[in-house]
Amino acid sequence: MPLPMEQTVSRFVRSDDPASRQFVYSLPLEWWSRPYEYAWCSQFVASTDTVLDAACGISHPFKFYLASRARKTYACDMDPRITSIPSILRDVTLDIGEAAAETVASTYEEGRITFNQASITALPYENRLFDKIFCISVLEHLTPADALLALKEFERTLQDDGLIVVTLDYPAVNLGYFQSIVRRAGLEFYGPIDTAMPRNALHTEYWGGIYCFRALLRKR
Repeated sequence: MPLPMEQTVSRFVRSDDPASRQFVYSLPLEWWSRPYEYAWCSQFVASTDTVLDAACGISHPFKFYLASRARKTYACDMDPRITSIPSILRDVTLDIGEAAAETVASTYEEGRITFNQASITALPYENRLFDKIFCISVLEHLTPADALLALKEFERTLQDDGLIVVTLDYPAVNLGYFQSIVRRAGLEFYGPIDTAMPRNALHTEYWGGIYCFRALLRKR
């Protein structure tokens, strides 16, 4: 099924975009961009997909959402706790609360999700494994060189007709550099790219003031 054109535009997330504060569990108020990021990312999951949540975090819920929607889900993070469900549940309890941990425990189905401790600059997966790769608010935590390595790994492990669904913080990530490493990694933007800052761009004063940018990529 063709994707709606507006949803394929790589651009700044806007405050009037769809958002959901209930995503597996009720999201904390300080997670200023996640309700918007998850709402946008979630529309690209199909029941026949093999997917990756790249640098998924420990308490973050998107990997469990994917496991409930996709045929097969992989989730990786550098934190060694990612390979232990009890450790993940402890982290959810500490970060979010007992009710959230109970929800995750009740929805988790063994075999639907594979956890790996790994850097996204050196993924432990075979070539062309994934239909969709999700990387949510991660690239701003990498050096420019490592961001390029990560995109190259996404290109390697992505199906030829697959999608890479990315969000990132601006200005922590330079958008000109991001566009250049997309090309250098053998990727391209799926649809139009609009780097103009809208008046209603989603924004927080945390960390000196940041915005959220979304990007939909594919192989060239």
